[in-house]
Amino acid sequence: MGKHRTDTEQQIADLLRTAKKSLHLSVAFLSRLDGTTQHLEVVESSVPFLFQEGVTQVQETSLCQAVLDRKLPAVIPDLRKFPEAMKLPAARMPRIRSYVSVPVTLSDGTLYGTFCAAGLTTDKDLTKRDKALMDVLASAASVIIEPQVREEHRRTGIEGRLAPLMAAGGPVVALQPIVDLATGARVGAEALSRFPAEWQQTPDVVFEEAHSVGLGDQLELLALRRAAEHLRQADGYVAMNVSPGTLLTPECAALLAELPLDRILLELSEHDAVDDYDALAATLAPFRAGGLRLAIDDVGAGFSSLRHIVVTSPDVIKLDRSIVSGLDTDPVRTVLVRSLVDFAGGLQARVVAEGIETATEADALRSLGVDYGQGWHFGRPAVPESQPPAAVQPGAVQPDTVQPDGGEPARAGGVPRPRSERPHVAADRA
Repeated sequence: MGKHRTDTEQQIADLLRTAKKSLHLSVAFLSRLDGTTQHLEVVESSVPFLFQEGVTQVQETSLCQAVLDRKLPAVIPDLRKFPEAMKLPAARMPRIRSYVSVPVTLSDGTLYGTFCAAGLTTDKDLTKRDKALMDVLASAASVIIEPQVREEHRRTGIEGRLAPLMAAGGPVVALQPIVDLATGARVGAEALSRFPAEWQQTPDVVFEEAHSVGLGDQLELLALRRAAEHLRQADGYVAMNVSPGTLLTPECAALLAELPLDRILLELSEHDAVDDYDALAATLAPFRAGGLRLAIDDVGAGFSSLRHIVVTSPDVIKLDRSIVSGLDTDPVRTVLVRSLVDFAGGLQARVVAEGIETATEADALRSLGVDYGQGWHFGRPAVPESQPPAAVQPGAVQPDTVQPDGGEPARAGGVPRPRSERPHVAADRA
């Protein structure tokens, strides 16, 4: 743990001071054991030059490990009376002569490390009663550190999963067709990210976790680049999903500057929070002027999309599957969709319905004036044959195994040209 203590470290330090003062010893410390190394995480010492935070030593030859292995007792008033202890490095430097060590165990039984106190002189007054105090303090320490330990394990797990995938160029990206409901002609496609099946996570969860460990922007950009590689094979437009935060990065701007903007629809999800609409508009302005189109995705799934629509004036509004599914037999959904179509018409924006699974749903949407649709009724997501091999991960979900709604977008998606001739933009989560 660092020199400038966190709140957690300070709470541990308070416990260590209690131990050091109560036992009248020179030092108290919390150590973490990783199987090979003992790490002094937090130290409270009267002789700081001998005991410093961040110091490591071989776990196998530590006093703490000897106590855990029952080679030594937990309470040692005089190390000199234990030949096994005197063979260990700590007996020579810093010449520890009295010692108390108890394990720090997490709620699931996992051993985190040890809670210890030591003296440079012998102390015949150390007893089992002192161990009882140390046990109480160690239990308190485990409660304090457990949230941090769990978070570190979570981050390590996420980073470990993402590292090889990102090194290979990012997720596999499939394309799902978007069709003109009036003619049945294909006008574009939405790019959908696919992650290893063994992860058992939907793409939106993967991206959310990536952002939580600081890798979200990079993962989104890799997905965008993979989606852009499909422009050579795709008919019409490719809809690409991006979060507002990633869109505002210089790296995203640089990537967009390389692409044929008139063939790209950037989709912003209804679920994506926008902290600064002015900055978002300023970032998008030159790209929209160059032909990029903007879509608001998942409209109807919540309230955020209404503000997104009002502030960004999108070229395309994408209806969420939750209001499309069963539309042909639900009068309430019918009224809602008709209202959204009228609203979009006032903005000169086109409407795309997602998750269309049946011909009757498609017919109902067409009769309500919805311009375009996508879903299993028109085609499952498929990976173009030219997808670079490096992007294919072992166990990746294949296009024919995605959910009936087409799965979560891969921060990349496709949409048709709007009625208006103004620049078009779109963004969506993958």
